Amino acid sequence: MLGSNLKILVIDEDPGRAAVLEGALVEAGYTHSVTLRTNSNLHQRIMALEPDVVIIDLQNPDRDTLESMFQVSRAVQKPIAMFVDQSDDDSIRRAVNAGVSAYVVDGLKKDRVKPVVELAVSRFESFSRIVRERDEARTALAERKTIDKAKGLLMDRRQISEDEAYRMMRQTAMQQSRRLFDIAESIITAFELDAQLFGGADHG
Repeated sequence: MLGSNLKILVIDEDPGRAAVLEGALVEAGYTHSVTLRTNSNLHQRIMALEPDVVIIDLQNPDRDTLESMFQVSRAVQKPIAMFVDQSDDDSIRRAVNAGVSAYVVDGLKKDRVKPVVELAVSRFESFSRIVRERDEARTALAERKTIDKAKGLLMDRRQISEDEAYRMMRQTAMQQSRRLFDIAESIITAFELDAQLFGGADHG
C-alpha cells in the first residue's frame, strides 16, 4: 500500500493546522488528499470517500473527542495516524486498543508526516495479516472438528474404521465437487435430523 498514490483523508478542524498538514503531504509526495474540517458523521463520510489512510490532527483534545475518534478508528478499519499536542498513558493505551496505527504526541511537525504515514500503513498491514492468519487458523480448527465429528458418526452408524469413513466422505466430496467440510456438515445435519425423526434407530 505504500506509495505516492495513496489517497489520504485529513481530519482537522483548525484551518491553519490543516494547511500545514496538506503542505507537508504534498512535500512528501502525497498528491491525493482530501480534508474534512468537521467531525460530524465521520464514519459515514470516511466510508463514502474510501481513503487508503486517515490522518486525524487534534490540538488539545478532551476525553470525549478522543473517544469519538477512537470509535471511528474501530469502525473504519483503515490505517489511522493521529497527531495530538498532549496526551497521557491512558489515552495512549486506549488509542492502541482502538486500532490507531500511529499515535504521535507533541504536536504536528512537517518532517514527521511522511514517516508517520508509512508507519501507520506498515503497522496496519502487519496487524491485519496477524488477524487474518488467526481467523484462518480458527476456521481451520473449527472445520477439522466438524470433519472429525462427521467421521465419528459414520464410524458408529456404519461400524467402519476411521480410514473407511474418511475415504467415504472424501469420495462423496469429489463426486459432488464440494468441500470435505461441506460434506461433513451435511452428514451431521442428516444424522441430527434422523435422531429427531426416528430417535436414531437403524431404519434403513
